[in-house]
Amino acid sequence: MSSPSLLGTTPGSESRFKIGDQVVHSGMPEWGKGTVVSAGATSHEGKACQRLSVRFSRAGLKTVMTGVAPIEAAGEVAEVLKPKDDGHHDPLPIASAGHKELLEIMTRVPDRARDPFASPAQRLRATLDLYKFTGEGGGLVDWAAAQSGLADPLSRFNRHELEDYYRMFEKNLRKHLSQVVRDANNVPASELVQIAKSAPPAAQRALQKLHRPR
Repeated sequence: MSSPSLLGTTPGSESRFKIGDQVVHSGMPEWGKGTVVSAGATSHEGKACQRLSVRFSRAGLKTVMTGVAPIEAAGEVAEVLKPKDDGHHDPLPIASAGHKELLEIMTRVPDRARDPFASPAQRLRATLDLYKFTGEGGGLVDWAAAQSGLADPLSRFNRHELEDYYRMFEKNLRKHLSQVVRDANNVPASELVQIAKSAPPAAQRALQKLHRPR
């Protein structure tokens, strides 16, 4: 049996997801977990995929194509809640996490920006995309939802705690960006320009600071 692709479809099959399935959009984790309310066969660039209507817990009803959007089956616990040391532990429920575990969950750079199997360009894109979040207002809550996997982060943390976590996350993100930029040294200049242009404004400013003479 063929394994699912990164885009959420199984090669040669257009019926991976069905009505009632729980899914997540890995590119928009702040949307939360979603329930498939309709699913139909379609194609993208000649390859079979699905057109899904999904009701997300934090973003409402969205229509997506699995040949374009990275839709994945939702696990019982968000990936960011799993201990990173090895594969021999059960997922760590955030409700029972201690201070050290919470600090790790809330301040680490997400796996998709650190994936060693992704190309340097892919890691750079994923890292820059994290700058779409902010440390205040609704942006802070969206970040906390994406980071923790909780539909309502304020049910677990107060705003002051989230602000403290975000400052530490932001520091880790800046350090990670510096490393990712170095790793992307051999990426063609034209591709780097395109990546930078499509990045959030805050990411573009972060890149400018990295290249500013000291």
